[in-house]
Amino acid sequence: MTARRFQEWAEAGVIQIPISMAPPLRQVNSYLLRGPEGVTIIDPGPRTDVTEQEWKEVLRELGLQPADIAAIVLTHHHPDHFGLAGYLQQLTQAPVYMSARSYEEAERMWGAKSTVNEALPALFRQHGMPEEWLSQLPSHLHSFMAQVTPFPEVTFVTEGSPIAMGGGNWEPIVTGGHAPGHMSYYNRSSKIMICGDAVLPQISPNISLVPGSEPDPLQSFMDSLKRLGAYEVSMAFPGHRSPFDYFNERIRLLIQHHEQRLERMEQLLLEKPMTGFEVCSAVFGTKLGIHQMRFAMSETLAHLLELVRQGRTALEETGGNGELQFRALQESYRTR
Repeated sequence: MTARRFQEWAEAGVIQIPISMAPPLRQVNSYLLRGPEGVTIIDPGPRTDVTEQEWKEVLRELGLQPADIAAIVLTHHHPDHFGLAGYLQQLTQAPVYMSARSYEEAERMWGAKSTVNEALPALFRQHGMPEEWLSQLPSHLHSFMAQVTPFPEVTFVTEGSPIAMGGGNWEPIVTGGHAPGHMSYYNRSSKIMICGDAVLPQISPNISLVPGSEPDPLQSFMDSLKRLGAYEVSMAFPGHRSPFDYFNERIRLLIQHHEQRLERMEQLLLEKPMTGFEVCSAVFGTKLGIHQMRFAMSETLAHLLELVRQGRTALEETGGNGELQFRALQESYRTR
């Protein structure tokens, strides 16, 4: 059981706990740190019957009682990181820490006044997504509600105010783009970075345009990567896949990946003006489920609007129905 459920990184003082989530990722990394202040859980995972049972088994295997949990720390608001926080808070009575912006995003997506079920399909419709996809979005988005209920009572984390975990002080670092208000946590003495989804070792974090949220998510993500590159990191603990020791090299590769994706989309638009959905289909294909298509479309729009921001493409109406398309500015392309 112990070998399957978690792995202890003794030198870092971190226990990695894989928690189940839906495909294609299938697992999210939760982390547990023990210290004189008590036990801290980082990113407990989505709430399902399976994950509730997994946490009961983990606590039993580690010889912990709910009262031993002193804090629950969240890197960001996505269900696979935020979801169980409210449930575990009720179980343990522990405070939950996250950034104010991240909590604002949780409310935007799943709060009582959320309008994302209407706003996201409307955005995608403007950018050419067909009704066969749009009709699937409301029920898909609503399906996440059970994974994030109940919301926790939150204490806000800010940069410049370290928090105690595992007997050390950890510096919160705002690392947006993948999620507004995303926080990574750095221990300067051990050079350990708990990076959430800001830097992943084998895949690129999804960069999504969401109505009412960050207007320039890709710029925010690239700026965050460059900021993280200034830290000396001996080991990074990501939200998905295995911890890794090539943090700065991975940052370089992620920046390169997104620059190449911008280039590819610009090349497509040099051939002809296209809607966002047409670009999405050309880059990601259409043999996707609704979850993957939502991410692909939001990521496409994040890149296309970054091309607009950089003056490399233009966004214009195609007719009287409000549909939009992107057109490459060839003069800009030639002079770069």
